[in-house]
Order: sequence, then C-alpha cells, then structure tokens
Amino acid sequence: MAYINQFIFGYYPYIALTVFLLGSLLRFDRDQYTWKSDSSQLLRKGQLRWGSNLFHLGILFLFFGHSVGMLTPHFVYEPFMTAGAKQVLAMVSGGLFGVLGFIGISLLLHRRLTDARIRATSKTSDIVLLWLLWAQFALGLATIPLSAQHLDGSEMLKLAEWAQRVVTFRSGAAELLLETSPVFKSHMFLGMSIFLIFPFTRLVHVWSGFGTLAYVVRPYQVVRSRRVGLTPREPASRGGRPA
Repeated sequence: MAYINQFIFGYYPYIALTVFLLGSLLRFDRDQYTWKSDSSQLLRKGQLRWGSNLFHLGILFLFFGHSVGMLTPHFVYEPFMTAGAKQVLAMVSGGLFGVLGFIGISLLLHRRLTDARIRATSKTSDIVLLWLLWAQFALGLATIPLSAQHLDGSEMLKLAEWAQRVVTFRSGAAELLLETSPVFKSHMFLGMSIFLIFPFTRLVHVWSGFGTLAYVVRPYQVVRSRRVGLTPREPASRGGRPA
C-alpha cells in the first residue's frame, strides 16, 4: 500500500501534468481543426442552457478556489484567518458551488444520454468525460461531511502541504497522505486523471477561454477605410462612365 500511495501521490501528479501540458501543445500544433468544444446547441437548446451555465459556474469557482486554497502557504493568511475558519469557508462556498456544478453536469449527462440525435453525434470520449466529471463532483461533495469531522483545519493543511510540495518539487509529499480518507484520495486521483486525459478530449477549449484574456491587453487595431479599385492618390469618380 505504501508503494501504491507513493506512485499515485508522488509520481502520478508529474505524469498527469506532463501529459496535460505537452499533450495540449502537440494537439494545438498538429490538430488545430479538432480544437473545439463540439457544441450540440443546434440540436437542443433548453436543457443545455441551464446545464452548461450551472456547470461552468460551479467548476470555474471550484478550480480557482482549489488552486488558491491549496497553493497558498498557511503563513500568508494566518495573521487574519485561522486554518479552521478557512476550512469552514471552503466547505460552505465549495459546497454551494459544488451543488450547482453537480446539478449542471447531471443535466448535461442526462441530455446527452437520452436525446437520440445528441447521442448519435457524441463521441465515446464525450460520454466518458461527462461521467468522470459527474463522479468528481460527487466525490467532492462527499468530502464535506468528512471535513466537518476536522474543523480545526488539520486535514486541510495536510492536503495543502501535499499540493505545495508537488508543485515545488519537494520530497515527502506522498507520505503526508498515508492516513488520509479514501474519499479524499479518490477525489484527488480522479482530478489528476482528468488532467491526464485533458488533451485528448473537448476540454482543450478551456485553453481558448483563458486565451481570450489576451484581448484585454492587446493594442487596438488601426483600420483605415479604402475604396475598392482606387489607388491612394486616385480621386473617386463622381458619376459618368470611367475613362
């Protein structure tokens, strides 16, 4: 068990991140025509509108919340917030947006499985991805009752320390999780696995979403009007036949 724990939480994070980054780069370089979200909006709008909005609202908040919460060292927020208070904040906000995201992904999954036209145009990867995301939301919500048993924040600090050791290439990360609940471990393993399959699914369109932020700092384009068929010095004809 110690070896399996070491592989999953010591080596697997680097495998997943390497495939995530290099795979995304190679797909963008070699298969740009497949770089899209493959929306099925034209086939059925109603349920997609609710499902997509709730799912994106939930997953975006949870992604940034997990990133900030787990990668911010304890000493940064310790002067104005205890570990226990931070954990309660994470439980309340994460629970709220987790429920929203879970409802959204459930609607999207139901829509794709029950609508004959959408099912016929779906790839196997689309359905597998939705099931993985559904399971990930379910596991995330299942961790809330477990977190309520450690309101001092000790378990949260352990998970955050694991993430910080992984991203800073420090040893001893996997050992921190030897006694962690299997629910937390399953949630973390599935999250890393989603990063692993990311480049091979429609999830790559997430990069494009972040790429649009470049428009905020992009300089304005200077557009000069020019009449078709006229050189810059040629005056425009005012009626009559051209010479």
